[in-house]
Amino acid sequence: MPSSTRQFYTESSSRSSQTYIVVTAFLSLFALVGFAYYGLPFFFDFMTKEFGWSRTVVTSGNALGKLLVGPLFGFIAGWLIDKYGPRRLMLAGVLMMGVALVGLSFSNSLGLFYLFYVFNALGYVCGGPLPCQVLISRWFDKNRGKAMGIAYLGIGTGGAIVPLIATGIEKNYGWHNSLAALGVLVVLIAFPMVFFIKGSSAKGSQSDKTEHAVSIKNILTNRNFYLLGIGSMCAIGVVGGVNQHLKLYLRDLDFSQSQAAHVISLVLLSSLAGRVLMGWLADIIRRKYVMILIYIIVASAIPLLLMPDFPGRIYIFAVIFGIGLGGDYMIIPLMAGDLFGVRVLGRTMGIILVADGIAESLFPMLLGALYNNVAKSYALGFIVLICVALTGALIVSFLPKAQKSRD
Repeated sequence: MPSSTRQFYTESSSRSSQTYIVVTAFLSLFALVGFAYYGLPFFFDFMTKEFGWSRTVVTSGNALGKLLVGPLFGFIAGWLIDKYGPRRLMLAGVLMMGVALVGLSFSNSLGLFYLFYVFNALGYVCGGPLPCQVLISRWFDKNRGKAMGIAYLGIGTGGAIVPLIATGIEKNYGWHNSLAALGVLVVLIAFPMVFFIKGSSAKGSQSDKTEHAVSIKNILTNRNFYLLGIGSMCAIGVVGGVNQHLKLYLRDLDFSQSQAAHVISLVLLSSLAGRVLMGWLADIIRRKYVMILIYIIVASAIPLLLMPDFPGRIYIFAVIFGIGLGGDYMIIPLMAGDLFGVRVLGRTMGIILVADGIAESLFPMLLGALYNNVAKSYALGFIVLICVALTGALIVSFLPKAQKSRD
């Protein structure tokens, strides 16, 4: 066979494999983050009403799960992914997330509630953003930002659809069955594609083959690691606080279940535009500046929740916040890959995601505590979130001007 023909088939096979990888990451994030993470807060008001739990309590499950699982397992998961590839860990994560949602559907005691939130956290670490980020980074040199943006569209798509699905099932079968159905859907959507991944621990991208491997010791003594970690904690904590309380806030404004579901869906639909836009920007300008822009967008959306009501206020917030949300999670692994390389991305992001998970779990509890202790109002909590988001942008501004990409 002529060399040009062999090259054609090799490139065609590579493009086909890359397409499969992007679709797999899309569906994994669609199910494990879009359905599971963004779907659970939809049920918080049912839990507070039926079980008499406070807003601090219903948001504490996420905190407890991530505080227990993250520090103990986050780095180990990253090490396993770097060494053996993401596939096996992702399969385990999908199953654990399905078990978590089904278990939470009948958890009428705090003991069971916290137990299944531990499964939720394990599923998130093993099958969620961390392995998907490594999967994309290993298979792509060129257009890595665009590929990551497309994969992360799964989060926005799943998050936009899940309130509508949950509302429809809840109306006919009750919230318990609705939550259990989401758990079954998570497994049906994500497991088959992950199961048939080939070469997931494979040769990786060209930059993965040629770049010098940075030791974890060097990373942990590098100031940029802490700037990236603390800066990302600020932004992830803010979006986590808003997301976990958004439906509760809307219910305080007398939004119906259906109206609240549509607002939440609009946030996640807007995040689709944010992911595409920020992924495109990340391939053409310094990713540091894209990161700062995202944090400023998030901070600029929250004041709308503090303003006196006017027509369209909540929907304007939903669009602006959604755009910032869309780029927030996606830009962190791209920046980490620029700073430390792809070969240790699993371990690097394993540590950073642990820190981000802690912030993402504690900020909703902080917001709930401020609500309960300050005249049943979110005003002080939202002001705190604005300040934290702007602090994150300031911290990120001290990162070096890393090259636009390693493509």
